[in-house]
Amino acid sequence: MNAIQAQTHCNQQTFSFQALGSRKVEADFSGGYLSSDGGCLLLREIDRNHSFTSQLSKCFTDTRFAPLVEHQLEPLLAQRIHAIALGYEDINDHDKLRLDPLLALSCDKEDLLGEKRAEENQGKALAGKSTINRLELGANGLDKTKKIQAHPERLRDFLIDQGVKRIPRKARVITIDFDATDDPIHGGQEGRFFHGYYGHYCYLPLYAFCGDVPLWAQLREANRDASQGTLDALKLIVAQIRKRHGKKAAIIIRADSGFCRDDILTWIEAQPNVHYVIGLARNAVLQRLLAPSYDKFLEEHLGKEHYEELLKSTDVVKLKQVPLPADLQYKAFVELRYRTKESWSCERRVIGKAAITSGKINPRFIVTDLSGEEEWINDDATFLSGQALYDDYYCARGDMENRIKEQQMDMFADRTSTSQMASNQLRLWFSTFAYLLTRDLRADALVGTRLEKASVGQIRLHLFKIAAQLTVSVRRVYIRLCSACPLADVFARAHHNLLQAAPG
Repeated sequence: MNAIQAQTHCNQQTFSFQALGSRKVEADFSGGYLSSDGGCLLLREIDRNHSFTSQLSKCFTDTRFAPLVEHQLEPLLAQRIHAIALGYEDINDHDKLRLDPLLALSCDKEDLLGEKRAEENQGKALAGKSTINRLELGANGLDKTKKIQAHPERLRDFLIDQGVKRIPRKARVITIDFDATDDPIHGGQEGRFFHGYYGHYCYLPLYAFCGDVPLWAQLREANRDASQGTLDALKLIVAQIRKRHGKKAAIIIRADSGFCRDDILTWIEAQPNVHYVIGLARNAVLQRLLAPSYDKFLEEHLGKEHYEELLKSTDVVKLKQVPLPADLQYKAFVELRYRTKESWSCERRVIGKAAITSGKINPRFIVTDLSGEEEWINDDATFLSGQALYDDYYCARGDMENRIKEQQMDMFADRTSTSQMASNQLRLWFSTFAYLLTRDLRADALVGTRLEKASVGQIRLHLFKIAAQLTVSVRRVYIRLCSACPLADVFARAHHNLLQAAPG
């Protein structure tokens, strides 16, 4: 239980445990209102600084009869999103969380102790699981019991708008990373399909990030190409970036070979100052073009006669079949001009990486429309050579996978267990908003601290999970945090930074 009440009804007043030396060990329920989530005070401040939940509530329509509503829309959304950030992914958790006055404070509930509620709900300041469930299921359409309607297009645009606002104004180059992942399904949910690559029934959500800032989170069925929906997302995201950052900022789309589709590349090529660096799946033609870059090296290390004998028995195009010493290492880059036989509408610049790693031949390719002569590049070495573009720029997209892991593992984006796609999409957005708030805390409050580069899961563990005792009086709400908190100095620094960043 996250919070316990001083007035717990129990006939046994004191609980005895085994002695510690000559001293008795006893416990009772006189500790008052306690919570394990003292750090939610910081979460509340970052939410209020950005007016986040207040703006989010405009993406919903509440048709409930106002005089009978106990839980207003804004604190209801804050309760769900803050709880995810604090580690409570299941709406069933809210039957216990509704007793926590500190979470009620985080949601700006005036009646922190639930003293003004009806007798059957005394002490329960927050909404229970049924109310939260109706909020989520309202995404599927309104009925007599579900009267809060989520507007998908508003929520989608809200995420883009909030994400773009967090991209630095003076950014010269804005990189947008796209990727898809699997979201396993364990029931009979709508949109249930088997995915051959992942080997199970799942959804196939599409994500877009700019650094650690989420811009897109779309839940999709798994019976589709990984890139489907990317072009629609790009049009909305690029338009919003142009609106805020103007035409001078260069926008680069970065993704793996699953997104190397002609419609995406062609659209990007038609946009001024928008470019792409995207992985390209290898094929026999590309490998044949790259093969000469291996020849000289292999002849030197294997001997010309031995290498020629290998070529007699092995087609050099099937490079992985060439047996090599386990300690052999090699890397070279080749500039190519390439066009597919049917799928591409034009010839494009391809950078081939001829690599041998631990004795295994491993050719790789990327395609880009960057020429290295763009005005905004200046002397930035990252974009001036094919090797730098591959090693220093393209390979950096792997960091986006860490962002997806944070979404899936730390913010429970895979908790899509309702029966309908629409409500599961709403859960995905709630997870993304919880991530965005925690990310804002890292960016705004934790600069210069030990948690400056911590994952959102580590921030929760070390900064949110602080034991706290709450006392409520007419004039003050007083919270006593755990005296033995290991990161009390980080908490103090974060509080100072948040005060400095507060509006007004």
